[in-house]
Amino acid sequence: MDEMTQLRELRADAPVPDRAALAPGRERLSDAIAGSGGRRTFALRLRLRLRLRLRPMLRDWRVASLGAVVAVTAAALVITQVVGGTAPDPTSPATVAGDLDLTSPAAALNRAADYLERQEVPPEPRAGQWIYTREVDGASGNAEALKELQEAGVEVPPGFGPDQWVPYDDKAAENDASDTDFRTARESYRIAAALPEDPEALLAKLRETFPTGDGTDGEQEESEDAHSFRAVSVLLRSYPIPPDAMARIYRALATVRGVKVTHHLVEDAAGRQVIAVVRQEHMEFTRTDLLIDPVDYGYAGTREVAVESYGTVGSDEEPAEQREPGDILIDIARTHAAVVDAKGEKP
Repeated sequence: MDEMTQLRELRADAPVPDRAALAPGRERLSDAIAGSGGRRTFALRLRLRLRLRLRPMLRDWRVASLGAVVAVTAAALVITQVVGGTAPDPTSPATVAGDLDLTSPAAALNRAADYLERQEVPPEPRAGQWIYTREVDGASGNAEALKELQEAGVEVPPGFGPDQWVPYDDKAAENDASDTDFRTARESYRIAAALPEDPEALLAKLRETFPTGDGTDGEQEESEDAHSFRAVSVLLRSYPIPPDAMARIYRALATVRGVKVTHHLVEDAAGRQVIAVVRQEHMEFTRTDLLIDPVDYGYAGTREVAVESYGTVGSDEEPAEQREPGDILIDIARTHAAVVDAKGEKP
């Protein structure tokens, strides 16, 4: 019996871990700082810096997150897996052992779906409960921005730190029709639970749920496949997602053109070994990595990695920067997730 099978049997009676959170609210931070009177210039510089690093897939930052990662698995996976570096090559030879199969997106994601379909569906959270998550932001630019805040004596708003709490049942947000991209945690749960089995129909439903821009206001219009990948990624960051619904999402994700899987585990911002499902849009200078836990197959984080050399456009507030292949521009790892009974409570 291999080590991965033994590990799964040891965890067989464990409850499915709660997955939760709100992805970091960069604009909320800068908006809060902008109200600090004489510090508006600094807030503008920070806002521009962070916006340079956030790509279209992350604009739905307010959606409550799904992921859950079992911390004890990292040590076991080091023993059973041959691990790649921080800028994986999707075409490299397979180097995995145990019961993982990373030879193709279909192999990896259908294996994950098979596992999730065998899990018991936990009860939906109650109205009044909260979604707690903790995330590590490994992007050096964001760390520098926070350091600048501290050096300037600006108080960081409580909601911006690594620990996040969002209400599961947020009626006020649900009734706000001004933002078609935003979905509360409860809305996300019900959207996921109602998704069809057919992958093509599922992707069409998600594209309708999380609409794309029309190319106005300087935004680049998305292709259908890029739209599908972004919509899936947004929902996978949501909480809660029933495991059977998550299985359907993974099977559909495997059919999106341009989706690949690294043939080895990669290291995330928290130092854990995770699966990377990646996609690069045609003519784009970067690719997006959707990170998945290799044991419970929950959402583990998101990265954006430069695949070509390019320079950013400078301004009075933000200097131009040169990016090289392998540079990680966005690096977010979900380390904790749970449903709790009160804001501020930790599991």
